[in-house]
Amino acid sequence: MAKNIIYNNFTVDATVRAGLKNQKPMCIWITGLSGAGKTSIANELDKKLTSMNKHSFILDGDNLRHGVNSDLYFSETDRSENIRRTAEIAKLMTDAGLIVIVCLISPLVNQRLNAKKLFQKNMFLEVYLSTSLVECEKRDIKGLYKKARAGMIEDFTGINSPYETPKEPDLEINTEFISIEEAVNLILAKILK
Repeated sequence: MAKNIIYNNFTVDATVRAGLKNQKPMCIWITGLSGAGKTSIANELDKKLTSMNKHSFILDGDNLRHGVNSDLYFSETDRSENIRRTAEIAKLMTDAGLIVIVCLISPLVNQRLNAKKLFQKNMFLEVYLSTSLVECEKRDIKGLYKKARAGMIEDFTGINSPYETPKEPDLEINTEFISIEEAVNLILAKILK
C-alpha cells in the first residue's frame, strides 16, 4: 500500500445512504462451480428485489472480466486479484446503500474469507450452490467443461483446478433439486428478516 494516504470520512455516509433507500445494504456472495446457476439466480434475485422497490446491483464475474478485470487471466494469483477487486467494488457499493449480488466461482476458501472481512457483521451472505460437477457438466451451456476435458482450457475449476467447498456457508442450495425461484425465495428469507 502506498504511504502518506489518509482515509477520508464524509458526512453523507453508508448509514445515511441506506436510510434514503430504506433498506439494509449488504453483499450476497454466490459461489459454486461453473454451471451451478449463479448468474441465473443473481438475475432472478435482482428482478425480485427491484419489484420490491429495493436498490440492488449484480457484479458478475464474466462481465467484470470485460472491463475492470480485463487485464487478469486465470492463474491462482490473477483469480485472487479478480476476487479482491470484486470484493472491494462490492464494499463501495454497499457503502452507497445498495444490495450487491456477487456471482463468482471464487474457488478458494481464503479468497471468500478475505472478501467477507471487508464487511460488517450481518452485511455479507455467503450462498454456496452445491450443485454437483456431474450436473454442471451436463448443463455446460458455454462448452467450457468440454474444452477443459479436451485440454483446451488450463486451470478450469472442478477439472484441473480445485474448488474448495465452503466450510460454513450462510446458505447452501443445490440447484439440481431446487428451482431458481425457490433458491431466490430462500435468499430473500435470509436477507429480508
